[in-house]
Formats: sequence, C-alpha cells, structure tokens
Amino acid sequence: MKLELELSGALRPVEVSRDEKGLHFAVDGRAIDADAVEVAPGVYSILIGGSAFEARVVNTPAGLSVTVGPSEFTVVVRDPRKWSRSLAGALEAEGHQRVLAPMPGKVVRILVESGATVEAGQGIAVVEAMKMQNEVRSPKSGTVERLLVRENQTVSAGEALAIIA
Repeated sequence: MKLELELSGALRPVEVSRDEKGLHFAVDGRAIDADAVEVAPGVYSILIGGSAFEARVVNTPAGLSVTVGPSEFTVVVRDPRKWSRSLAGALEAEGHQRVLAPMPGKVVRILVESGATVEAGQGIAVVEAMKMQNEVRSPKSGTVERLLVRENQTVSAGEALAIIA
C-alpha cells in the first residue's frame, strides 16, 4: 500500500507491505523491516532492528497524535486511493447518531452537557479501559439530545453513551 505521511509539515512517501515475516516499510525509498502488534486499543508494540518501542496512537481533528517515549508527533495520513480529508469532512453522518463505547470500561468524565451544541470530532466522554483513557468523539455536528451514561458508570463495548441530533 502506498501512502504519504505529513510529519512536521513535510510529506514523506511510505510503502507498506506485510508477509509471514512481518511488516516491511519503505520510507523515502529506504527499506525498514518491523514487527508490530496492537497490544491494546491504540497502543502498539513495535520491534525494529532489535529495538523495542511502544507507540500510542490517538485520532485527533488535526490527524493522528503518535507518542513514542517522551516524543509526540502529529501525523496526517494521505491515502491516494481515498477522497481528500476536506471532502470526507463534508460527508459527516446524518440524522440521529448514537455515540458508542469503543470498548468495555468505566466512564471517567463527561465532556458535554445534554442540549450542548457539538462539532464533528468533538469529545463527548472519556472511557477508561486497562488504565488507558480514550476520548469518545461525536460522529457529526449537532446537539447532544441525550446523555445515556454518568461519570463512574461501567459500560460494555458498543453501549450507547449519548445521542447526537
């Protein structure tokens, strides 16, 4: 798969392939072999040339926030096979949308109130699972019609947290 990554304002061509031996990358034409495993939602254990790394990846409105050790990067992935991000943003969800818990856990914070106006991608609640906090975001711009959970409530994967109208 061919992609372009925007990292610190610079576009970097990347080719990714996988076989039984692991992941193979070519970044700026330079080959890199890696082994990567998602050990928790958004947390990856990566082995490159005998060195191990843990990468935490979170979707943000600006792209992906990637944290490796003490370093944090904002990465925008550009896939030439897909529409541009600006066109995709114009096609947000329509009608009433349920905001769902991505995994079982505990609601540690509610970020909006019922009746509040929200933008697509704005945080609605924070769910903690396996000592990681995950911000659950609105799939569309609109109004928070109902909050279906409260702080410190345990939720199941796929359970509705709120309804956005």
